[in-house]
Amino acid sequence: MSEPIDERKQRVLKAVIDDYIETAEPVGSRTLARKYDLGVSPATIRNEMADLEMLGYLKHLHTSSGRVPSSKGYRFYVDGLIPPKPVSEEEKALIDRWYNAKVKRIDEVFQETAHIISQVTKNVSLVLAPQFTQAKFRCLQFLPLDDYRVITVLMTDAGFIENKIIEMPSGATFEDFQRMARVINDNLAGHTLDTIHHHALSEIRDEISDEPLYESALEIIHRALDTGKKERLYLGGTTQMLDQPEFHDVEKVKETLMMLEEEELIKDILYAHMGDGLEVTIGQENEDKHFKDSSIITATYHLDGELLGTIAVLGPTRMEYAKAMSLLEYMNSNLTNVIKRFHW
Repeated sequence: MSEPIDERKQRVLKAVIDDYIETAEPVGSRTLARKYDLGVSPATIRNEMADLEMLGYLKHLHTSSGRVPSSKGYRFYVDGLIPPKPVSEEEKALIDRWYNAKVKRIDEVFQETAHIISQVTKNVSLVLAPQFTQAKFRCLQFLPLDDYRVITVLMTDAGFIENKIIEMPSGATFEDFQRMARVINDNLAGHTLDTIHHHALSEIRDEISDEPLYESALEIIHRALDTGKKERLYLGGTTQMLDQPEFHDVEKVKETLMMLEEEELIKDILYAHMGDGLEVTIGQENEDKHFKDSSIITATYHLDGELLGTIAVLGPTRMEYAKAMSLLEYMNSNLTNVIKRFHW
């Protein structure tokens, strides 16, 4: 827990962080005296900055006489000093129109969500989509393709659709497949895909007397279960990242891009932050060494009380926290509403 600091030091700390977020340049006492109405002399500001450095809220860069915030300083700022910056009604209307125009399928919800978050925050966005295995089986339908093949459509309550073309067994008719769909739907409706076990399948087998038809049904269900083991991670803004001054260093860019390719690492980080509400992890608070100079803001979204996934912003510690946090909160609630549109 951070040591309590008096109101004047808090004003100076907030001014330093606001200025550094805006300019990406180390901040000096003269700059603060000129740009911010702190009500004290440059000498007093310099003394306060020295105290804040001694307390660990600021740090001194060797290449400059100015100071920059530390992870501890950012933490104090986020927890108590951050100015609210709610998403405006105009921005909300733009986002709503964007969803309505861009999104036609459930998978597009998450890809386009990643895109808009990165565009607005100018940082990398991460969206962990609902795990297929956590979704509940809703229905299986068959559509006739020709005399020999049918299209299977398996749908979950979260809107995911698994499509596959299969050949009809010799002697089977489309009516046989419709009957099989009714049997499967009666037995599996409401089950989460990772709880469909042999007992439920054996009941289906008993009702579907035709062995080739049962094998076709089993193939469809197994395909859905196999798909469920692949979590869906959507990224946006890797090119936006290049606009940040922190990433003008080519080696740092290469290292960050290589890290973003480590999909399992990113997923593990998002899972570690999965919880209720908004969470901000700053710089040295990150356990992974790759993120010691970065901040991660995460928001977990739900559907009808069920945990679905996480949206996040990844960027330098010098990110505009107020804007990113407000956007994630709005996108979080809006994402749930958009997902609901895809329920049948």
